[in-house]
This record gives sequence, structure tokens and C-alpha cells, in this order.
Amino acid sequence: MMSLFSFSHYKFLWRCSIAFAFFLTLFFIANSLTLQAQSTSTPCNKNPYSQLNLILNQNGTVTRPDKPPDSPPAADPTLLVLSKDLSINPSKGTWARLYLPRAAQHQRSKLPLLLFFHGGGFIFLSAASTIFHEFCFNMANDVVAVVVSLEYRLAPEHRLPAAYDDAVEALRWIKASQDDWLKNLVDYSNVFLMGSSAGGNIAYNAGLRAAAAADYQIPKIKGLILVQPFFSGTRRTGSERRLANEPHLGQCFNYAMWELSLPVGVDRDHEYCNPTAGNGPARLELIERVGWWVLVTGCGGDPLVDRQVQLVKLMKKKGVKVVGHFTPGDYHGIQDTDPLKAKELYRVIKTFISALNYAQE
Repeated sequence: MMSLFSFSHYKFLWRCSIAFAFFLTLFFIANSLTLQAQSTSTPCNKNPYSQLNLILNQNGTVTRPDKPPDSPPAADPTLLVLSKDLSINPSKGTWARLYLPRAAQHQRSKLPLLLFFHGGGFIFLSAASTIFHEFCFNMANDVVAVVVSLEYRLAPEHRLPAAYDDAVEALRWIKASQDDWLKNLVDYSNVFLMGSSAGGNIAYNAGLRAAAAADYQIPKIKGLILVQPFFSGTRRTGSERRLANEPHLGQCFNYAMWELSLPVGVDRDHEYCNPTAGNGPARLELIERVGWWVLVTGCGGDPLVDRQVQLVKLMKKKGVKVVGHFTPGDYHGIQDTDPLKAKELYRVIKTFISALNYAQE
């Protein structure tokens, strides 16, 4: 593994993670940014609904035939992690699944909180999807944190920024909640917005909104954790060219998901999609101003890796305290299907959170 997240204590957190490790990561990613060899792209279906195997209904909703399995919450006291579902906004159908390490019930110290946004291209999957239920269950146990996994509204029925609005509303709900787990066991000065793939995009854009709002009704956010964040643009990067037919996130599916998720009439250089275009770089100053740390993770086999590296570089240029962790090979969403890769990610997240807490002691 070649990591951009290697430090033992706070004095090295900024210099080592950015200067030394950033150099190492760019060294291994260099081929991705410079190779111009293009794979022959498979022709895309011009109908995004057909491309994604969605059935458009007359009332504007869609039917998703290939729905993966769900898992219920589990309050079994013999499990390492307890979980339960709580409603947030019934009128929008939003809710949250909470995960609590069982041992935390008997600890005096309060736990960090990870507000997690699942992936699925803004269109698919749920907080109840088995892959995310298991991911959050294990993350709560390994990171030793309370995890709140948000069920946000999906596109194309609810195009962006609906998911961002749901995320900010969830932050206010968390702060105001009288739930015992949240009220008694969470350290509200130690909150992170986290998401994988499209969820990473939501964490980023919802974070910008929260930073701009400076709302006392929102818990104190310490940072963002962006796992293989889902971004795009109208001009393909080197990794997008080389991996156009990559089976886990091919170009055709990528473009179709953006077409059905973005506001009608905009292209992929919209600020929701491309943080390096238009006013995107200026918006990063909000994160620098509030002093959050940002962790960005990715891998060399992900078509989006070049964009993730570019985001880290842009954040660094804007003075944002950013840490990158990139590994060679692998593929987009590997942590959702490979338990060993997920466990590696949990270690990175735990180290990141612990280092920030150590710095403030």
C-alpha cells in the first residue's frame, strides 16, 4: 500500500501527510495523470434510463428492478454493535440508522460521531442496503464511534441538491435529538461528515453548506471524510480515459447517473459535480475558514482517481488541511465488497480521527 496518510503524532500531521506522503502518492498516480493511451469506449445508450435499467413511470417516479438486499436494524444486546432506525422528516421519507458499539454504553467518555452518506450514484441503494448496513456496523465497532447513516432522497425523483438539503437537515436533527444514544453518548464537538462514492460528494457539498451557514443548531463539525468521492466534468481525465470500460464504474454509467441527478439543463461542470470548475475553487475557502480537516481516500483502479487527486491538490493550494490516502490497483467501491479492504479503511479513519483529537489535547 502506498499511503498519503502516514504520521505518528500531530507535529508531523501537516508536514508529513501533505509534503512527504503527497509526493509519494503523486509518484504512483503519475501514470494515471500523464498516460494518454485511450481504451476504446463502449458506445453508451443515449437513453439514461435504459442505460441504468430504470423504468420511467408516468408520474415521474422510476422503478428500480435490480434492487439489492436490505438488512433490518439489530438491537440484539449480544452483538458487538447495536443499531436502530429513527425518523427524521416523514414528509420527505428521510430517516437514519444509528450504530452504537455495545461497550460504549458502559464507558464514561463520549464517542465521535460519523454522519455517513451511502453511495449509489444518487439514484440507487439505501441506508438499509445490506452492503452499507454491514459496512457501518463494522465501522462503528472498529473506529469506536457512533455512526448515523442517512436515508436521503434519491434522484431522478429528487434531483440535487435534494440530498444535500437532507444532509444539512440531518445535522440539525442530530443536534436537537432527545434520543438516548445521541444525547448521552456522542461528543458533539467531534463530528465528521463521511460518505463513499456519491455519498462522498454529498459529504463535501453538504459540508460546504454547513460551513457557509455557521448555524448554532448544527453540531461542531471537525472534518470531512471523503471515500472515493464521486465527481466528474465535461473533459475526461487520464484515468477516465484509461478506465472507460472499467466494470465497477464505466463511463456510460457514470454519465447516465449524472444526467439523472444534476439539475435539469446543466452539464457536468456544474459545481455539484466538478469542484475544480467555475466557482468551485473559491467555495473551498469556506472549509479553510472554519478550520476543518479533510481526509480523501482513493485507489489507482478507480476511473475517478485523477479527480480525487486533483481535489487534494486544489485543497492544499487553498490552505485547507487535507490528508490523502491513495492505494494502487483496486476498484471503485472495493470497501463495500472486500472486508479486508474495509478493515484497512477503518484503520485509516480511526488514525485520522485520533490524530486530530490528540492535536487538541
